[in-house]
Amino acid sequence: MDVYQRLTAVIESAWQQLTAADAPQRDHCLEVISDVLETGRLTPDDAERAVERLVQVALSDEGHTLRESALHAIFTASTRYQLPYRVVEPLADGVDRFEPVLLGYVLGILCDTSDRAALPVVERFLDHPHPEVRREAADAVSELSAAGRGPG
Repeated sequence: MDVYQRLTAVIESAWQQLTAADAPQRDHCLEVISDVLETGRLTPDDAERAVERLVQVALSDEGHTLRESALHAIFTASTRYQLPYRVVEPLADGVDRFEPVLLGYVLGILCDTSDRAALPVVERFLDHPHPEVRREAADAVSELSAAGRGPG
């Protein structure tokens, strides 16, 4: 079994275990998925499929810890792979569901797409009551404005 096959087996096992009822075990599964994404050794298609599943967890009502772990894994993937905006667009659509401490992840993920389609969503947070969110939004607006990439 080569490295790629081992990584895909690890991530598939983590997905299967994610259905466990135990919250700490579920959080561990998300950490394993994040670790695999961090290697940058999945194909872009496999990374996108993993992120699509993680987006569903992040938008769920699974509890703060699991949602944060899912967002952390997506953010990790967004720094290793050039994710198309369409893959993370559900986060943009559901951005108002996230508490301020999680918005930094979402804004960073949207920014990492380098797709100007994320700009209107990110700009909404320039006047957010939390300074950290405003700072993340300003950084993302600056990067997205400079990126100039169209919808992806």
